[in-house]
Amino acid sequence: MIAVAFLYFLGLYVSKLHCTRVHCHCLQHKPTSIELNSAESPRPVEEKPKRRRLLSLDTFRGFSLTIMVFLNCGGGGYWFFEHAAWNGLTVADLVMPWFVFIIGTSVALAFHAMMKREVSRIQLLRKLTWRTVILLLMGLCFLNYGPRDGPLSWSWARIPGVLQRLGFTYFILALMETFFCLKDLGRYQFGNWWAPLRDIVLYWPEWVIMVILETLWLCLTFLLPVPGCPRGYLGPGGIGDDGKYPNCTGGAAGYIDKLVLGEDHIYRYPTCKELYKTTQPFDPEGILGTINSILMAFFGLQAGKIILMYRQQPLSILKRFLIWAVLLGIISAILTKCTQNEGFIPINKNLWSLSFVTTLSCFSFVLLGIMFYVIDVKNWWGGQPFIFPGMNSILIYVASSLLSTYFPFNWEMKFPNSHAEPLFQTLLGTSLWVLVAYLLYRKKFFLKI
Repeated sequence: MIAVAFLYFLGLYVSKLHCTRVHCHCLQHKPTSIELNSAESPRPVEEKPKRRRLLSLDTFRGFSLTIMVFLNCGGGGYWFFEHAAWNGLTVADLVMPWFVFIIGTSVALAFHAMMKREVSRIQLLRKLTWRTVILLLMGLCFLNYGPRDGPLSWSWARIPGVLQRLGFTYFILALMETFFCLKDLGRYQFGNWWAPLRDIVLYWPEWVIMVILETLWLCLTFLLPVPGCPRGYLGPGGIGDDGKYPNCTGGAAGYIDKLVLGEDHIYRYPTCKELYKTTQPFDPEGILGTINSILMAFFGLQAGKIILMYRQQPLSILKRFLIWAVLLGIISAILTKCTQNEGFIPINKNLWSLSFVTTLSCFSFVLLGIMFYVIDVKNWWGGQPFIFPGMNSILIYVASSLLSTYFPFNWEMKFPNSHAEPLFQTLLGTSLWVLVAYLLYRKKFFLKI
């Protein structure tokens, strides 16, 4: 009933609005693909080009969000829609990294646009700080509250979380762009021997920062002494590794979280708990993994810079996306030795290991490249239905998370041992949220932080 009431009042509220102050100026006309050849025809000086949305990015975001809602609704009870117990990769492990990648691409496009409008750095800092604080508070207040000492007690509240990680990742990337984003890209595009690599060379300070951060992750992960555990331990603890290190879940990552945040404020039900009989809490959105989340977003930022640098040459964009995908795929193969558990650094979503980031970044370049070609270059597809939740991602994500246990998104199963009823419940819940996103789109209502 709570969920029904929420949807009812949301509908009433939206129906009274024709357009919000935020975002609706982009939708006064039907969204079209980005203008790839805008510089080829002369225009009067006084005419301002219309702002064009990158529909493939909205679609990619909505595609990821739809899968996330599907998973939050239960995933039909199938094992491959659950997170991997420790090393390895399932469908459920793909979604959040894609979101992080998309954040990076969005930051590149948004900050370039604001720089062209000559928005001051003070205004940019104010904007990015405000958005970060809102994301952190939304994560803490709405999605993380699970008290054990009473309805108003926070003594056992989890501090890390999905929105917290997204917020902090956004903050670091936006901070870099505030100081290193280039407004006039045209003057760098020709006449230099490094022109084919200008999307990298022109942003060398950001690359230096990322190398420093990744070096820090490697040093802490493999060199930090953890009491009772071998250096560089990446295992699940518990009965894993023949039970030699039962209290070493996550190695340095788990140790840092417990040291800084305390055991009472990190996730107490890690995915390895059931299979490996672990007794230690471990947070998949912990402190150390956030460094690699920033790296994942940085690869998305790189995708955005490629789009900006070569916006008049769609084939060049696609070639560079393919090159990045191949390079990252090769790095992943080397780090993992093409095995689940025997590599130098196995793919691990809980740890956000380096191989996890390179693998998912490879997938992201491929998916965004395909959608960019199909939607923005060839106009073969408008992105429906994924574009609808993609343009209201914060609202749909938070609302679907808050109401995931209420009817009509959830009910007591009559046939819990069959996949039929859980799958129907999951598909119904997911479809309802896509419908909500579509109705909001029709009313031109977009929640924007």
